[in-house]
Amino acid sequence: MQGLKSGDWKALNYRKAQFWQPDVTVATVVVRDGRFLMVEEQANDRLVINQPAGHLEPDESLLAAAVRETMEETAWEVNLTAFIGAYQWKAPETGRHYLRLAFAADPVRHFPERALDEGIVQALWLTPEELASEHTRHRSPLVWKVLEDYLAGQRHPLSLLSNIHE
Repeated sequence: MQGLKSGDWKALNYRKAQFWQPDVTVATVVVRDGRFLMVEEQANDRLVINQPAGHLEPDESLLAAAVRETMEETAWEVNLTAFIGAYQWKAPETGRHYLRLAFAADPVRHFPERALDEGIVQALWLTPEELASEHTRHRSPLVWKVLEDYLAGQRHPLSLLSNIHE
């Protein structure tokens, strides 16, 4: 709800369809030969670096969203191998809240003829050192935190996540 002040959320009533919810996003960490698949994209009038990432769409599973976003932003088909973690962040410039679910994946196949999503300038394979040196260009602090957790060996089975169909 736009225009809420700090603490106003307590006045919201879910029974009247007045509730707060974060933007749910997925991100994928894809590694090949010690390099990470990243995207260079235009966001908020800046050229930034991010993992392949994007919003969960209606009726889409988290796993399907991660595979789809990676393909749309990098033209790479991937095979998800693990769940890295869930990350909550509030963007200071907009006040929007994000819940990012991050996945590890192996690259399967590249489709170089495929057009990339609007706003994506290019897909890049970067080393951890190259990413660290570009920290001021990271789209958000989530970029490095997810990578840091991946490099520390944080991996969980994909079976932790369930998509219940009724």
